[in-house]
Amino acid sequence: MQTHFDIIAIGGGSGGLAVAKRAAEYGARAAVVEQGRLGGTCVNVGCVPKKVMWNAASIAHAFHDAAGYGFSVGELSHDWGALVGRRDAYVRRLNGIHEKLLDNKNVALLEGAARFVGPGQLEVGERTVTADHVVVATGGYPALPPIPGAELGITSDGFFELKERPRRVLIAGSGYIAVELGGMLRALGAEVSILVRYDGVLRSFDGILRETLEESMRADGIDLQTHAIPSAAGRDEAGLYVETEDGRRFEGFDAIIWAIGRAPNTPGLELEAAGVALDGRGFVPTDEFQNTNVPGVYAIGDVTGRAALTPVAIAAGRRLAERLFGGQPDARLAYECIPTVIFSHPPMGTVGLTEAEARETYGDQVRVHSSRFVPMYNAVTEHKPNSAMKLITVAPEDRIVGVHVIGPGADEMMQGFAVAVRMGATKADFDNTIAIHPTSSEEFVTMREPVK
Repeated sequence: MQTHFDIIAIGGGSGGLAVAKRAAEYGARAAVVEQGRLGGTCVNVGCVPKKVMWNAASIAHAFHDAAGYGFSVGELSHDWGALVGRRDAYVRRLNGIHEKLLDNKNVALLEGAARFVGPGQLEVGERTVTADHVVVATGGYPALPPIPGAELGITSDGFFELKERPRRVLIAGSGYIAVELGGMLRALGAEVSILVRYDGVLRSFDGILRETLEESMRADGIDLQTHAIPSAAGRDEAGLYVETEDGRRFEGFDAIIWAIGRAPNTPGLELEAAGVALDGRGFVPTDEFQNTNVPGVYAIGDVTGRAALTPVAIAAGRRLAERLFGGQPDARLAYECIPTVIFSHPPMGTVGLTEAEARETYGDQVRVHSSRFVPMYNAVTEHKPNSAMKLITVAPEDRIVGVHVIGPGADEMMQGFAVAVRMGATKADFDNTIAIHPTSSEEFVTMREPVK
């Protein structure tokens, strides 16, 4: 059995699979170490099952909108268990596909937990293996708050283990996981309260997105509580409850979901045996080429603490393999201008700088164009959520440095606009593009006067 490889990726998630497969395509002897299911967070307890649940929630919204289009739907019912069964079967199929892909590319799968015993030496179960290059791609895990009773709640991982839909749910958190799970649960019939630490959700996103999303969340019946920092959780005869630092008490819940952030999955790796440094939060710092402080040891994906997105981990892994084995010594991932989508209700997409970031960087050179409207889909429905869009440009050429949108179709339209921003498109380029009518996305190429 082979014990030495050109490259070993610790972690069979998006980043680890990408770097190993791409290295193998260049002829490298590659291996992936994984102690759980292949696919990592994204496939098993992240992007993939989340999108299935988001699709179900979107169908529920469509049923509620159907009357506006002349349909008589009648009383709705939803079989949570049936949805979960189909979702989990799909995930298991993806696990098998990933295993077949590794086999097809001659990438060895080493099952078990890895720990370093030296810079290029690992123990995997009872085996010792070595490699010229080792990539740490172990991802992260959802954190619990350090408060009494925290164990009574679940995390996003636990959400995907729910066999029944809870009737009343409290979610603590203000990031994308909190708003996504909250929107899904509400659309599928749960009563949802969200506790936010500061003054609103998604504080790192542009204001037009945050404000419009919060309006939609409240209109959908989500109880959004701001400046609410949990101090304790417990259970009484009414159910689960959470107390906050300012003395408030929220009670009568069937489930508490902690969505307060994710921690790096570095415990147990014994990185110190290889001399690999960690930062104060336990992440593995890297330079622009994914190098750690130890030659021959690299890190990619969520474990680095940078841009915790599946496509980022995949791209970083492929670039690393191209640099090490593909004769491309300058290959690296540019972490600037990364597009992303939040699968909220409605969805939102963004690429580039927020207005606040642009003004901090470019000052008076910034010009802002925005549009806010009820999308045509909702012209005949009782529920009329707003869509909103913003373009941020920088003088003198009015180069577009930020694109932000919330509304139906935002998740699909953002990919194309991200290409334009990456290529350095200007406002004139957008103005000279013929609109596709009637769509929401045409607003991006028909905006005229900037907001003063």
